[in-house]
Amino acid sequence: MLDLGRWLLIAVAAAAAAGFLLRALGRAMSSPAGTVTADQLLWCLPPLVAVTWFAAVGARALPAQRPERMAGLVAAGAGPTRIRLLIAGEIAFACAAGGLAALLLFLVLRNDIAGPGLAPEIGMGVPLPPAAPVALLTVLPVVAALSAALAVPVREELIRGTAEPAQARRFGPVRTGLAGGLALTGTLVELYGLRPAAPVDPHPLTLAADLGHSSPNLLLGWAVAALGLALLTGPLLALAGQLLALGRPSARRLLAGRGLAGTARGLGTPLAVLAFTVAVVLTSLRHWVAPGAAGAAVVPAAEALLVTGCALAAVIARLTELRAVRAPVAGTLRLLGASPHLLLGAAVLRWLVGGTVLLATGGLTAVLAAGMLS
Repeated sequence: MLDLGRWLLIAVAAAAAAGFLLRALGRAMSSPAGTVTADQLLWCLPPLVAVTWFAAVGARALPAQRPERMAGLVAAGAGPTRIRLLIAGEIAFACAAGGLAALLLFLVLRNDIAGPGLAPEIGMGVPLPPAAPVALLTVLPVVAALSAALAVPVREELIRGTAEPAQARRFGPVRTGLAGGLALTGTLVELYGLRPAAPVDPHPLTLAADLGHSSPNLLLGWAVAALGLALLTGPLLALAGQLLALGRPSARRLLAGRGLAGTARGLGTPLAVLAFTVAVVLTSLRHWVAPGAAGAAVVPAAEALLVTGCALAAVIARLTELRAVRAPVAGTLRLLGASPHLLLGAAVLRWLVGGTVLLATGGLTAVLAAGMLS
C-alpha cells in the first residue's frame, strides 16, 4: 500500500509538471513566432525541480521502508547497481504514466472542447507537431530516474535496513561556519539596503509572478541569507537535540535530544526545503492579497501549490524512512520496559523543539523576503 501511494503521488506530481510543459508548448504554437520564449521555459523549471526532488527523496526512502524487498532482490542476485536501476525504472514509469495522462487531457481539450480563455494556452487551431509533446514529456522521466538512481543508497547497512553510525551524522565546523556566515552576510546586506537613508535604486528589477520590483542588492542579500538559513537548519536541529540532552536529563529529554540529534542530518535538508518553500509562498501570498495588488495569476498559484505539495511529500517520505530505520531501537526500548507514554512524550518534545527551529529559520526567511518586496 505504501509503494502504491508513493507511486500515485509521483505520477500525479509528474502529470502536473507535464501540464506546465504542455502549456508552454501551446503558448508557443499560439504565438506569431511559433517559438518557446525564455520566460515560458523558466516557468516550467520550478515544477520540474520539485517533482525531481520528490522522486529522489522517495527513491532514497525505499530501501529502509522495504527491507524485505531489498533482501529478496539481493537473494535473487541483484547487486547495488541493479537495485538502483530497478528503483529508477519504477520512478521513470510513474513519471511517464503521469505525463501520458496529462498529454491525453491536453489532446482532449484541443478537440474543440476548451473555451476561448483556454484556447491560447493549448494552441487550439494550430497543427500539433507529433514529436514536440513526446520530446517534452521525455524530459521529466529521464531526469527523475537519473536523480532517483543517484539518491538511492547502496551501502550494505541500508540495504539491510539498519541505521548509519551515530558519528556519521555529525556536522562539521566548516559547513556550520559557512552556513552561519552566509546567513549573517545576507541579512546584513539586506538590512543595509533597507536603512532609512538608503538611496532609491533607479533601475529596480521586475520580479516574476506579479511580485512588483526590488533592488538587486536586496534580492542578492535575501538569496544569500536564505541559502545560509537553509544550510543552518540541520546543524541547528542537531544543536537543539544536544542541548536537550545536556546536564542530567530525564529519560524523556534524553530520548528526545538523542533522537533529534540523530535524525538532524537526514531531516535537515527536506525540512529546510519545506521551510524555504512555505516562506516564499506565504510572502508571495501576502503580496498578492495586499490592498492595490494585482492578485495572483493562475500559473504562479498553481506552481506554488505543486512545489509546496512536493516539498511536504518529500518530508513525509524522509520521515517514513527514518521511522523504519529507528524501528528496531524503538522495539528494543519497549522490550526493556519503556512505557508508551514515555516514547510518545519524547516524540512530542522532539517535534516541538524541531518545530521551533523551523519557525526560526523559515520565519526569518519570510521576514527578509517581505523586506525585499516592500
